[in-house]
Parts: sequence; structure tokens; C-alpha cells
Amino acid sequence: MNHDLQRLQPYPFEKLRALIADVTPNPALRPISLSIGEPKHPSPPFVLQALADNLNQAAVYPTTQGKPELRQSIADWLTKRFALTAGSLDISSNIIPVNGTREALFSFTQALITRDPQGLVVSPNPFYQIYEGAAFLAGVEPHYLACDGSNGFIPDFSAVPAEIWQRCQLLFICTPGNPTGAVIPLETLQQLIKLADQYDFVIASDECYSEIYAPDGPAPVGLLQACAAMGRDDFARCVVFHSLSKRSNLPGLRSGFVAGDASLLKPYLTYRTYHGCAMPVHSQIASIAAWQDEAHVADNRAQYQAKFDAVLAILGDVMQVERPDAGFYLWPQTPIDDETFTTRLLAEQNVAVVPGRYLSREIDGYNPGAGRVRMALVAPLDECIEAAERIRDFIRSL
Repeated sequence: MNHDLQRLQPYPFEKLRALIADVTPNPALRPISLSIGEPKHPSPPFVLQALADNLNQAAVYPTTQGKPELRQSIADWLTKRFALTAGSLDISSNIIPVNGTREALFSFTQALITRDPQGLVVSPNPFYQIYEGAAFLAGVEPHYLACDGSNGFIPDFSAVPAEIWQRCQLLFICTPGNPTGAVIPLETLQQLIKLADQYDFVIASDECYSEIYAPDGPAPVGLLQACAAMGRDDFARCVVFHSLSKRSNLPGLRSGFVAGDASLLKPYLTYRTYHGCAMPVHSQIASIAAWQDEAHVADNRAQYQAKFDAVLAILGDVMQVERPDAGFYLWPQTPIDDETFTTRLLAEQNVAVVPGRYLSREIDGYNPGAGRVRMALVAPLDECIEAAERIRDFIRSL
């Protein structure tokens, strides 16, 4: 087997299972999980209907590039949502449908990276663990940039030494961030594009939480939007990853896309053709319906807004917790060690969260996730309120 497989660390939820293996949750209380970021709002009925109406397409081999109608719906959505120049996205070269962003983030890295012991994939810390695993399996090293309260949970890119940028082949950014919810400003994205030009690396922007933001607030900006604002309609060195999982409550559909630099996506399409990553036709047709509708997305935002309002009103007096820029996570500081907080909260209040240290790496003795927990506000409103009340009671008992 590939010896780099031995470098993969246990996934955060494997660590969580091991941590709580001997914990008996309070049997007097119903379990409430805030640990896994799996949307629980109902999937849009019209999307499910489109899926059901086209199940006969399971008899058809899908193409790796996907149906032109799907790519056109994605191009239309991107152009409107991120203020791109009309016609700047060529559906034959700038867009590839993928089976969710997770597989695409990993496989794009394998296709892009040139194996080099000195090569780097630069990543935020904390981070989505796929970034790290993709780097290891591509034969290069991950390099972590701390995101904490001192920098607004956005890496201080200006402090990165030139030597790191010279070794960098791929920079992962996550905006809005998982787990912090921080949105990278337009000016910072443009600075990164200039750095990519200077040092010849690629930027991969994971934007799968971009559609979950305050209904009356600004929509998070994106990497292609930053390109367009600079007049760079070729999107050179830039690719973005989007998904229907969070936007449309369709995590099981496994539907998303990669868009951006055509010179990168052409060889990536070849890679995918050999890899066998083609989205089923019935899933493509259902995805078209989802990308063409915004009403269900607005309703989704309103539901998350109600949960943030209610939960923050309960926890604000007992925890150091802030409303995120976007996304559906809270990233509060814990009054005790984050692992101890997690085990005791489960044992005493039957509420599950994830220790922040499991979502980060310790570098030079510092783990930016330690002393925090991630809470995913994906449960129904009444459960989120009950969980917040239990957390408040638990903290007051310490």
C-alpha cells in the first residue's frame, strides 16, 4: 500500500468517538447532537420530485463533464451571485460538476500537485481535514497558518515568509471558514491573487458555506468575484468549490462543482475521466432545479438566523462566543479544557459537541483550536434552544 496512507491522522469524529467511548450520557435527557455539521432542514420538495421523476436515467451512463444544462445553470448562478462579467464563464471549460466538494477537494489536489519533498500545500489552521490528507497523499507537506482571535480567524498572509510561498504549490482557503465562520474580505482575496501571480501557486477556495449568512447582511464575497473585480476574467490560478449540501440541505445528493481557471480544469477533467467521477444523470437534473431556485435558500438562511438569535441570547452571558460572519457553526471558548468540557457536557447534559483541538494541529506548541468547541446549529430550533439552556446550566454548575 501507499506508505503515505500511514501519515493520515484519525478523522475528528474518530477522535471524538474514542474520547467519549466510556462516557455514559445522562439517560434522563434526550440526546442532542451539535457535533456533526450535517444539515437537518428538510430538502426542497421540488428537488426531490425532480430526482424521483428522472430515476429512469439510472440506466444511462453519465459523462464526466456533465450535462450542458447543469453547467449552464451553475454558470448563471455564479455570474449573478458573485457579480461576474456576463459570458466570462465558458460552460465547456470553466465548470466541472463534482460529487460533492469533499471528493473534489481531494482529487483536485492529486491532479494538481507535483510530487516534491520540498513542496507545500498551505492551509488554514483549524481546517477541514481533507486539505491535510490530500497533501499527504499527493506527496507534499501541509503548512499551517493559524486562525485565532488575534487575527479575526483569518490567517495573516502578509506574515508568511517568502520561502513558504516559493515552496507552495496549492493554497487552500475556506471562506466562510469551518469552524470559525470568518469571511475573507475582498481586498485580502485580491492580495492572495497577486501572491499567486508572484510565486506561481494555485488558490483553491472552499466556499461551501457561502450561502448561509444573515438575511439582512452582506453576502460573503468569493474568489472568482475578487478576480472579476480585478478584471481577470480568465480566473488565472484560481478555482472555487461549491456544493448543494449546505445551501440546499441536500448532503446525500453529493452534488457540487469546481469552477475557475480553464487551464487547470482541462487536465483535471482528464484526471476525473480516468478516476470515474461522473455524477448520475438523475442527480444532475435534480441539481439543475436546485441551482435555479433561491427561495428555498432564503428560507434556509432565515431558519439559521432564528437559531443564532435564540442560542446566542442564552449563551452570551456564560460563554465567550461571537456570532460568525457566516456558516452554521459557533466556535466559543470553553471555561475548562475543551476535551473535559466535551465529555462532561455529554455525561451531565447529553449534548454532543466537538473539541476544538480535534479540528486543528499543534504547531510549535500552539494549537489554535484548543480551549474551544465547535457547535453545529443544525438541529431543529427547539432542540438548539434546549441544548443552549443545558450548556448554560452546565457552565453555571462548574
